[in-house]
Amino acid sequence: MLLISYDISDDKLRTKFSKYLSKFGFRLQYSLFEIKNSDTVLQNIETEIKNNYEKRFTEEDSIIIIKLSETCKKTCYGYAKNEEKEVFIIG
Repeated sequence: MLLISYDISDDKLRTKFSKYLSKFGFRLQYSLFEIKNSDTVLQNIETEIKNNYEKRFTEEDSIIIIKLSETCKKTCYGYAKNEEKEVFIIG
């Protein structure tokens, strides 16, 4: 699993990057995604960041990738604790 945090100053690039990440995982916070997938997909994400996003950065931009193992524990408080449960809405 990866946690990917980003701070990108260019609105267009930031939007493109968040849409890219949303294909693989879900948003935990405004600029933080959790991605659970195969090692190959996780490696491809890192390669995409290095080859297509990093070269477009200014001195103000950054992406931080944290690799977590299956034994890591995530604890959520407040609204974030709802992410731990499946919620069904029937209308």
